[in-house]
Amino acid sequence: MNQHTHSQDLRARGLSKSFGHVRALAGVDTDIPAGQSVAVMGPSGSGKSTLLHCLAGILLPDNGEVRLGETIVSGLPDAGRSALRREQLGFVFQDGQLLPELPARENVALPLMLLGAGRSRALSEADAWLERLHLTDMGRRRPGEMSGGQAQRVAIARAMVHAPAVVFADEPTGSLDQATGHEVMQILTTTTRMAGATLIVVTHDGQVASWCHRLIELRDAMVHADDLVTADARSAAR
Repeated sequence: MNQHTHSQDLRARGLSKSFGHVRALAGVDTDIPAGQSVAVMGPSGSGKSTLLHCLAGILLPDNGEVRLGETIVSGLPDAGRSALRREQLGFVFQDGQLLPELPARENVALPLMLLGAGRSRALSEADAWLERLHLTDMGRRRPGEMSGGQAQRVAIARAMVHAPAVVFADEPTGSLDQATGHEVMQILTTTTRMAGATLIVVTHDGQVASWCHRLIELRDAMVHADDLVTADARSAAR
């Protein structure tokens, strides 16, 4: 498994973000050490997705700073943040967001091709990831020909194929039944841990959160609680 030598801590200081009159984040600080898995929970409108989007450089905070290692993510221009996302970050969304017209192996190979890898190398890396996630027979299927759980596993392979430093997962089990969601979280936490990648999961499901090392709870746009998940809670999730 190609591992990044650049394991990097993710730090946020004083993050504030408003949309019109609505404050989505009101001065959030957090330090996420490289390789940690973190769940972000909170009621609807508490700022969970806004925090994830600011940490990933998709949104710029109105105030405050996001750093990945030595890079001030929030200080980069649009093109710099796009390059950072392509090179160092992986994403798993609620509905997978795979390209419907491409078969699974090409969906997975895409991040490598966007980074300039040759097609045959990108496809062989994609095939290796599909095999690792027990999806070998899905390689030529398009997303519409897979179950929700299979599509999410393909999305995890796509998020991991370029050995990202951080993987962001926004409600990755939101459209799955409980058993399939359980399986997807097991794969997500295991693959990121083995690759030494940091994992940040936004979820409203306590069972999903308990797969992670740590739980950050947001309330009213601020960090309400930040605790390590006990081994008991983690084993109960399994």
